[in-house]
Formats: sequence, structure tokens, C-alpha cells
Amino acid sequence: MSVSVVLERCGVLLEGPHWDDVDQCLYFIDHISGVVHRWDPETQKHETRKIDENVGCVVTTKTPGVLLITGKHRFLSLDWEGGVATPIGEVDQDRPENHFNDGKCDARGRFWAGTLGPLETPTRVKPKQGSLYCLDVDRSVTKHIDGVDISNGLCWSHDNKTMYYIDSLSHKVDAFDYCLDTGTPSNRRPAIEIPEEDGYPDGMTIDTEGMVWVACFDSSSINRYNPLTGEKLHTITFPCAYVTPCCFGGKNLDTLYVTTSKDGLSEQKQQEQPLAGSLFKVTGLGFKGRPAYQYAG
Repeated sequence: MSVSVVLERCGVLLEGPHWDDVDQCLYFIDHISGVVHRWDPETQKHETRKIDENVGCVVTTKTPGVLLITGKHRFLSLDWEGGVATPIGEVDQDRPENHFNDGKCDARGRFWAGTLGPLETPTRVKPKQGSLYCLDVDRSVTKHIDGVDISNGLCWSHDNKTMYYIDSLSHKVDAFDYCLDTGTPSNRRPAIEIPEEDGYPDGMTIDTEGMVWVACFDSSSINRYNPLTGEKLHTITFPCAYVTPCCFGGKNLDTLYVTTSKDGLSEQKQQEQPLAGSLFKVTGLGFKGRPAYQYAG
């Protein structure tokens, strides 16, 4: 196994890696700077598009050259070539200090993304202000979960009958029964308990064996868990504390791409962690992921 830097210090708060299996490239975002990144590992070409607000996450769509992103509290369609972002829908209009965080599409192409309240530090937030939303393929928006602290990682089991979800300050990964036909989660229960010494669960992905990989913020690590037993199976460490989401990518979907953050680090800690805010990759893991779902609207 090898951990290496792909793009060194390319942002402040990198999040949301999404592998485009069609064009064989990686998208990710810099939340604070409002920048969407695109990196092609074959050509080593690195491109960016700037949005005039914070960006929460990015996914590809069925339309070539068009991405779906979340702004501060809006869903936006982004034309990559033109760099034009068009609003689709808005959430949390009664909570203007809220902002979007992580998100993903389910197997039917619905886009799920959640919010959080105003942050005092990277791990201190006005409590219970966030929600989890779903943008359906007809572009209608539904709130499914309220009273969230920091809405974060999402993924689904291979049979699409279970949705896994992270509210970071709960220190756990929750499981829901999931109806793919209606896009409805139910029967919430804890699947993985993450002790405080392992940091705050952030983003996550799932491999072909059905095990989940959870980026643990403020612990310099990503852990692989069995969501059926809660057992921790594997740990990867990084040279910076603030590890954010991860995703599988590459031609064989066997490379783990990992984003990191330097937001909130003191000057001393930034000197101690000079690679914070970089994009990493992990190779030689012996595990593979599945292609990411696209938005179908």
C-alpha cells in the first residue's frame, strides 16, 4: 500500500471527491474558496471553475459537460466549459447562515445532500440546525431528516436496501432501511460507533465487498469498517490531521482518492502539517469501489 500526493496544497478545505467513470477524471471542491476542481490522471491536467459562493459537493449528470453542485444553500447546475452555474432549488431559507456539505446520488439518480448551521470552529457548530435533503429527478426538493449537527457522508449497500449516513458530531455511522422506488429512508439505527479518539466521521465510500471507508476528521486517518458488525478492519494514516471525504477511482476503481483540509489549523500546525489542503491517493490497497451514480434529472 502506498499513500502519495496528487495535487499539493491546492486548496483550503477540500471536500467531495467524485470519480467520473465516463471521462476517467476526478472532481472535487474547495468549500471555502468556492472552487470546483477537475483532475485527469492520464494527462495530469488540472482545471478549476470558480463559483461566487461556498461549494458543498459535486456530482456528474447524464448530460455531458454538465455537473450538479451545491452552493451555500442552493442546488446548482454547472456548465463546465462555460463556467456558468444555474440555480435549480434552494433550501434552509429560514436559516440563512446554514450551508451545504457532503452529498451523493442514489442508484435512481436522485441527489442527496445535507446542511449544517454556522461553524465556530471546524468541529463546533450551532447545534441541530442542519437537515438532509433529496433533489429528485424531477427537480423537486424534499427534506428527509431535520435536527442535524453536521450532515456528512452518504452511501448505499449493493442491494440498495440500506442507506448509511453520517452526522459527524454523533460519532457514528447510522443505517436506514431504504426504499429505492420511493427514495425513502426509515428505521434509523446505529451501524458503526466511532470513539472520540478516532476523530469525527466525515465523508465515506463503500467497496465491492460492502465494507465502508470512513474519513475520520482530526485523526489523520481513514478507517475501513464492516457496517453489519461495526468492526474496524483497516486503518490508513495521512500526514495531516484534517482528512475529509474519500472515493474510489481510476480505470479499475482500485485507487482511493482522499481530500484534506487546513482550515482551522493554527500557523504552527500548518507548519507541522505542510501537506494539509492537498489531494492524496492510496494505491495497492487490494480493494475496489463501484462507479459513482450520476444525477438523472
